[in-house]
Amino acid sequence: MTSRAEIDEAYANASHIPGGMEYPARWAAAAAAFREDHPPQEIAYGDGARQRLDLFRPEGPARGTVVFVHGGFWRAFDKSAWSHLAAGALAHGWAVAMPSYTLAPEARISSMTREIEAAIGAVAGAVPGKLRLAGHSAGGHLVARMACADLAPGWRDRVERIVPISPLADLRPLIVATMNDDLRLDMAEAEAESPALRDQVDLPMTVWVGAAERPAFIEQAWLLAGRRNCPLVEAPGRHHFDVIEELAEPDSPLMTALLS
Repeated sequence: MTSRAEIDEAYANASHIPGGMEYPARWAAAAAAFREDHPPQEIAYGDGARQRLDLFRPEGPARGTVVFVHGGFWRAFDKSAWSHLAAGALAHGWAVAMPSYTLAPEARISSMTREIEAAIGAVAGAVPGKLRLAGHSAGGHLVARMACADLAPGWRDRVERIVPISPLADLRPLIVATMNDDLRLDMAEAEAESPALRDQVDLPMTVWVGAAERPAFIEQAWLLAGRRNCPLVEAPGRHHFDVIEELAEPDSPLMTALLS
């Protein structure tokens, strides 16, 4: 049986990335600078303190909306750290929505799934047109959950593509991880909240992962892509922290996959 120490090491990122501990400050600074030039509209999608999303609108009518759900192992970050990643889609005339959601230990993952469902519903009400969903790590898990048959959101027929980036698709290994002291996953919830274990609806999906990521994340990406029978891209040279940078680049391969 895999030990807690082995699982913790398998999913550790910062210690395996040069300068890994510097990334959160870099993200926050880039996001703050972007918001100064592109002030978002904040929309409440519920009564909770973190049930808020930032909506960035392009010049002129939006072609649709990209929803980006942040990562952080369901325990860290909020919408304000990722604003700069809206640049790529905005340049193509898409609105971009970035929701916060209630984190563990205050909330369980099953509740976060419902919050993201509600957040996308609020986005669908605010901006007409098609939806594209992207999420990173835990956010990749949450957008992949939106394609599971146990959910039936009224907005799902507007979704043209989902791109989970470095997603966590099978939560069962995390039951023994230290992070589960906060997540409080038991086997029933881990199975119910694992996109790789749920029946799926027919939505276009492309799974994206960095080729230089930890093996556990590459395995999780392949597991989801296999379950979905959908394309998987291993981005050359990208690790878990820089794999999302192409969202800020209008003509990057990741943006092409998301918007094509």
